[in-house]
Amino acid sequence: QVQLVESGGGSVQDGGSLRLSCAASLGTYSSYCMAWFRQTPGKEREGVAFITRDDSPSYSDSVKGRFTVSQDNAKSTLYLEMNSLKVEDTGMYYCVVTRGVRCSPSEVSEETVRYWGRGTQVTVSA
Repeated sequence: QVQLVESGGGSVQDGGSLRLSCAASLGTYSSYCMAWFRQTPGKEREGVAFITRDDSPSYSDSVKGRFTVSQDNAKSTLYLEMNSLKVEDTGMYYCVVTRGVRCSPSEVSEETVRYWGRGTQVTVSA
């Protein structure tokens, strides 16, 4: 049974930083790609940061240069370091495990996500 539990969300001011964590229990499921998706007000859910089993990351244009995804396999934890946060980054952030071997914003949509966490709220104020 797969469990994904996010933490680290909160409220910060424009330009601030947050670090999200995702404790992952994958059981017998062999995952190639994990990612962070977000749901921002008025928009569809989008994948913003992806990382493969061999630590190859990719990012959406909206967060590239500001967010960093990483993982600690020994701790079974996925991270998202978010810097230079903007008001438009406000939303619910989800840790996900994707299907198959595709692992980038252009290849993975929410329809190709296999497992979702419950999410953690990030609020950025002006």
